[in-house]
Amino acid sequence: MSDAADRALSGFARHLGLERGRSAHTVRAYVTDVTGLLAHLAQESGTDDPRELTLRDLRSWLGGVASRGAARTTVARKAAAARTFCRWAHATGILATDPSVRLAAPRARRTLPDVLGAQQATAAADLAAIRADDADPVHIRDLAVLELLYGTGMRVGELTGLDVDDVDLRSCTARVLGKGAKERTVPFGVPARRAVEDWLDRGRPRLVVEGSGPALFLGRRGRRLDPRQVRTMVHEVLGEVDGAPDLAPHGLRHSAATHLLEGGADIRVVQELLGHASLATTQLYTHVSIERLKASYAQAHPRA
Repeated sequence: MSDAADRALSGFARHLGLERGRSAHTVRAYVTDVTGLLAHLAQESGTDDPRELTLRDLRSWLGGVASRGAARTTVARKAAAARTFCRWAHATGILATDPSVRLAAPRARRTLPDVLGAQQATAAADLAAIRADDADPVHIRDLAVLELLYGTGMRVGELTGLDVDDVDLRSCTARVLGKGAKERTVPFGVPARRAVEDWLDRGRPRLVVEGSGPALFLGRRGRRLDPRQVRTMVHEVLGEVDGAPDLAPHGLRHSAATHLLEGGADIRVVQELLGHASLATTQLYTHVSIERLKASYAQAHPRA
């Protein structure tokens, strides 16, 4: 790769991480996409210098991605990365004009996520509580994890990143570090408070080791809980709930948002709770609620 391409990619990565506050995962994904774009440019024109990028290059690159069978979501993400790079390159003087202004790409299809019914969510919590009756600290922890995931709608990475001081049991709130290092405070209910109290009283002290640090949730070896362990636990518990879909922890987040909206919560309140940057993301859950409403209507109404 040429020096010009290396400098552009390094500058773009700094822009995403430091100026726009994107997560490390997003920075890696976008830089990887743009690296592929510049490699395509080199193949087509003999140079990977980003100053040579044209709309034709962008279109042929995306066309090649699509022709290799990439999903619409993948093509849409790569187009977004290209647009972001071109806007930045134009703003910094690398590109005289922004060739991505007229770039069209397929919109990613938004599928409605599977969610638990309210009774299924209650049944899952009840099953986790029964498991915790054996006084195994891991089972006590699992109940607290399940209650917090569903009770707050936080992401699994946000939950495993919590420290003990991030949770205020008196006010029933948790301080969460979300995407883009954005901090928000989320409330939780009495069942979650009781489960976390029990974990702090009877569970965590039995797993804590010298290297545990301030982590709220610990694995059996005393280290900060790994998201993969949470996924395994959620699959196990939901597997015992009659009729429940096989969900990952993110499914509990979907379920929480759906149930809040079905219960009459304002959509902007749900947006703040979930930490969505765009209201359009939160509006996906209104469609979930409508679909559930239509299904109930079709089943119950005599003239459906």
